[in-house]
Amino acid sequence: MKEVNPKETTRAYAFEMWMNAPMPMVTLFKAMDVSRLVRISRQKGLKFNMLMGWCIGRAASRIDEFYLLPVGRKLMQYDRLAVCSIVANREGGISSCDVPFSEDLRCFNADYLRLTRQVAERCEDHNLTDCMVIGTSALTQCEIDGAVGVYSGVFNNPFLIWGKYRRRFWKQWLTVSFQFHHTQMDGVHAARFLAGLQKEIRELEV
Repeated sequence: MKEVNPKETTRAYAFEMWMNAPMPMVTLFKAMDVSRLVRISRQKGLKFNMLMGWCIGRAASRIDEFYLLPVGRKLMQYDRLAVCSIVANREGGISSCDVPFSEDLRCFNADYLRLTRQVAERCEDHNLTDCMVIGTSALTQCEIDGAVGVYSGVFNNPFLIWGKYRRRFWKQWLTVSFQFHHTQMDGVHAARFLAGLQKEIRELEV
């Protein structure tokens, strides 16, 4: 992780336009065909949310803008990505768990299982400060049509929220909301990411 001069990046104009905006976040919604993920999850005994997290990390890793993030008043550049999951802990609350992204699905799955179990048992967040973290929140028991994340002014990280997938016309569909800071990327990058995510889901090989 290192600080970069915004004027020497492709985000120079966006940095000037949006860093002082009172609400710089943008949210896009997309219905995803997750039939393949559901099938693989059931056949291989893999957690659906883990598979979603890996596909999110893989799609994001193909887009340069994901490696830049406004932090405070600075623009930071990262070498690595992580995907954060919200975990129900043993005290009945929730904790956050950053899982480093790996191109190797087996490695990501092992880290996901180990770290989420650790967070649930210890009731302590697991934060990776040297990674650009993509937040996720899965409301898997709830049928929702969409959700907009809370902008605290502290965390500018991109964030995805989804609920329960639904069966329609012999396929399983999941509505995903994607919130991002406009300094980090434009709508076209976000739309390309969501299209890439759908591609990763449909082409997943285990």
